[in-house]
Amino acid sequence: MDFGAVLSRAWKIIWRHKILWVFGILAGCGSASYSTPNISYQIDLPYTVQNFFDQASPGLITLIIIAGVLVTLALICLVVFLGTIGRIGLIRGTQLVDQGKETLGFGELFRGSMRYFWRVFALALLLAVFSIVVIGGLLVLGVFGTIITLGLGLLCLIPLLCLLIPVGWLLSVLFTQASIAIVVDEVGVMEGLARGWEVIKKNFGSILVMALILVIGLGAIAAFIIAAPLGMILVAVLPAAITLGDQASTAWWVAGLCFLVYLPVLLLLMGILRAYIDSAWTLTYLRLTRPIEETG
Repeated sequence: MDFGAVLSRAWKIIWRHKILWVFGILAGCGSASYSTPNISYQIDLPYTVQNFFDQASPGLITLIIIAGVLVTLALICLVVFLGTIGRIGLIRGTQLVDQGKETLGFGELFRGSMRYFWRVFALALLLAVFSIVVIGGLLVLGVFGTIITLGLGLLCLIPLLCLLIPVGWLLSVLFTQASIAIVVDEVGVMEGLARGWEVIKKNFGSILVMALILVIGLGAIAAFIIAAPLGMILVAVLPAAITLGDQASTAWWVAGLCFLVYLPVLLLLMGILRAYIDSAWTLTYLRLTRPIEETG
């Protein structure tokens, strides 16, 4: 496979069809593509809020808690929905353009993605459950093994835990290839998994090289550069926070304001990065399963 041609073609597609950036932003909603510094510090609630909770009845507090849980669940469902639609839209959009389509519309891609939603969602849920079962099984095995062997079982578990890294990478690539198979080949969840695994097994070298390029060479480095301003904000705020002590709330408010100013830029850049990576993976699947001449 011509890696340079695939990477170049992916960039041409997302640069010409910038609507894919929007789907890249949506796809980022459902994944941990990047992380921001997790700052934990105590903020005193306003007196009126504290007074309200002190005087509120237990029934009212219970209703507030239930409402909070329902809102949280609704937000989680929304994030999962948008993330899944974003991923499908990127796959579908790349396929259509590669087949010669000149224009892409948001409504067209969104409506076209809905037909694949439940299949891709079920695939993600299946792999998530599998991962939880494997990790949970290892943890239970480690706890009981450590108790029974007086700590020696933990030493035997360490190599198994190290295997979780390549296994996690393999599951991620399998999910990507299976998702593309579901959309591109119009198949179900299990057949998508079978086709994704078949592509990986028959073209492991090419898949490995592309993963190194997209995940480590491009994804990690680009994500670090994009998130660097957040680190700069943190570095600028920490000395002031340490110096001011209990009076550091102003410094944290300034940091929060800077974060909000940079947030739209962060979302846009990460959306472009996600669109490029998913487009490249889709083209990789297409070239491996149905090789064709590059059309430019």
